[in-house]
Formats: sequence, C-alpha cells, structure tokens
Amino acid sequence: MPPKPLSLPQLGAVVAGNALEFYDFLTFSFFAVQIGQVFFPGKDTTSSLLFTLATFGVGFATRPLGGVVIGTLGDTWGRKPAMLFSFGLMGASVVGLALTPSFARIGWYAPLMAVLFRLLQGFALGGEVGPTTAFLLEVAPPDRRGFYVSLQNATQYLATLCAGLVGLILASILSPQQLTDFGWRIALLIGAAVVPFALAIRRRLPETLHDVRVRPGKGGRLGGLLWLGVLGLCMLASATIGTYTMNYMTTFANHTLGFPAGWAFAATIAVGAAAMSGALLAGLISDKVGRKPVMIGASLAQLGLVVPCFTIMVHYHSLSVLLAGTGLMALFVGMCAAGAVISLTESLPVNLRAGSLGIIYALSIASFGGTAQFIVTWLIDVTGSPLAPAWYLTGAVLLGLIAMLMMRESAPLKRR
Repeated sequence: MPPKPLSLPQLGAVVAGNALEFYDFLTFSFFAVQIGQVFFPGKDTTSSLLFTLATFGVGFATRPLGGVVIGTLGDTWGRKPAMLFSFGLMGASVVGLALTPSFARIGWYAPLMAVLFRLLQGFALGGEVGPTTAFLLEVAPPDRRGFYVSLQNATQYLATLCAGLVGLILASILSPQQLTDFGWRIALLIGAAVVPFALAIRRRLPETLHDVRVRPGKGGRLGGLLWLGVLGLCMLASATIGTYTMNYMTTFANHTLGFPAGWAFAATIAVGAAAMSGALLAGLISDKVGRKPVMIGASLAQLGLVVPCFTIMVHYHSLSVLLAGTGLMALFVGMCAAGAVISLTESLPVNLRAGSLGIIYALSIASFGGTAQFIVTWLIDVTGSPLAPAWYLTGAVLLGLIAMLMMRESAPLKRR
C-alpha cells in the first residue's frame, strides 16, 4: 500500500535542506567582503576576499564524501534517518559559522573554525539531496512524481529570492560597519531558524525504503548504471552551470554592467521568482507529456535566448531590460534543471537511488557549481567581453542537451 500523500508542512520539511543550501550560498556571496574582514583582517582587501572565497569553496570538496556516506545510509537504513542526520548536521554547521567569534577575539582559531564548519556543511549538503529526492519520488502518486520532485529545485530558487530580499533589506537599514559586525550573522541565522521546525516535522514522516524494496525494481548491469551516471552527470553539470550563472547575475549587473546595487539585488529576486516558476511548471507539465520533452524543449529555448538576452542587457542599460532578460533566461534554466533531476531520479534503481543520486549531484556541484562564478569572472577578464557568460552557458546547455537526447523516457504514464 503506497504511503499517504504528504501535507504541505511535511513537503516543506523535506525540501527545506535544499532551500537552506542555496540561501546560505547566496548569503555568503552577498556578504563575502564583510565576512573576510571578520575572519581574515588585513590591509589588502583583495587578499581578505580571496581567503573568504577559498573558505567557502572548501565546502564543495566534502560534498561527494557526504553523498557516498549519507546516501548509502539512505539506501540501507532508510530515507528518514539519512534526512534527519544530514539536515541536523547542516543546521548545526550554519549556526556554528554564524556564531564563530572574529579574528580580533580568538585569533587564528576563528578562520580554522570557519573552515571546519564549511567542511561539515558541505558533507551534510552532499548527503541531503539523494535521500530527500528519493523520498519525494517514492511518496508521490505515480501521476504527480514530477511535481513532487520539482519542489526540490523550486525551493532552491525560492531561497534565491529570499536571500536577495534579506540582503536588500539588511543593506538598506544597516550601516557598512554594522553589516560587518553582525549583519551577515543575522542573515545566516534567519535561514537557520527553519531547522528545528523542519527536524520536528521530519521525525514524523513515513519511511519509504521498505515500500520500494517490495515493488518490482529495476536491476541494471554495471555498464548500464555507469552509462546512466555519465549521462546524469552531464545533465546536472549543465543545470548546475545554468543555475550558478544565474546566481552570478547580481555580480554581473553590479560589477560588469555598472548598475546600482539595488538593481543588482532586483536581478537576483527576478532570477529566483522566474526559476522557481520554471521548476514548478516543469514538474506539472512533465507529469502530462513526459520528462524528455520538457527538459529538451527548455534546453532548446536556452540556446535561442541566452546570447540575445545578454547582448540586449549589455547594450540597453535599463532596469526593465535587466529584469526581463534575467527572468526569461532563469525561467528556462529552472525548467531544464527540474526536468533533469526528475528524469535521473526515476531512472536509477531503487536500491541505489539515494546514494547514486547524491554522488552524481555532489560531483556536479563540486566540479561545476564551485567553479562557475570563478570561470565566468575569469572569462570576462581574459576576453574583455561581457558576453563571455553567455557563451559559457551556451556550451553547458549543449552538453546537457546531448545527454538528454540519449536518456530514456522515465515518466510512468509515458512508459505504459
């Protein structure tokens, strides 16, 4: 007998981990300068910023390990224990970073603690995605699997919108010194406030692993599983580069195009709202027509829109053009990313689903998410062209599109 449909609070508790991941990522990015002054003080602000970005980047290194350890836990002990462990560890690490004393108070222990918390957070995040996405797929009615799994991506983009709003509000009401002293800590703690409530709800969730074990499962030879992993990695790499390039629009609008900070935050809000809408649309539509038409169609739309949108934003310096361009691109990035995650999750064998998805996702994030903004910035500097992000994103979309074309349709209603 399949599990009862989840209530809205239960669904929210399941996807809260993904939301917190992106909220933390953007909050750290917004306040990188202030965090650098707290943990790496010095006369050279550039060196301080680089040390801060390196501290943030180390969290990507432990994600694959978390995907292996916690994902395997989800495939052996159950989805629920894995989800409780990963989210609890994630919340503790975010709070720990927010409460770490400054360099001025405890010296080099401060940056060491910051690095430790980032490593723990990366480990937790790497293990969060596999069990929670597998759980959403397994608890959903067959004709709503796409919508349930799309909530993972949708809440990432909702977190993008919220982070933009929080950053804009704090920057408006606090002085530069107050932002350095405690503003960034407030922003992190706002995100972490959801952790105890989500943990309490997660404790009451049903377990789905025993249910899928008794259903007819897909076996799969090793070669077939490895090939599926390669295709999945290519699709998620494309989606990751698209998502993180969209998250870069705040920096692009401010530093590359020279727009005011308020416009830059507005672009982030537009990205979050549009991509969230795209992810939800992808889930709903894919339940009707299949996963492949949605993700392939969204990829083709990106190929036709990315370069023209960037070109128009560069040549027409107006807020309306900035918001329209970023919003239109983000809509199809959200649709493509959600379609890819749904397709891959359904295609994986149930007894390896949580671990395999966690590893593939963590590898794509660690390899391409952690480097996307650095590469985009470097390409702009080397080429001298503000269109460099568009060409980088176009190449990523082409890679993902090839993998999508090779995937088999996974939607239950289309396989009948």
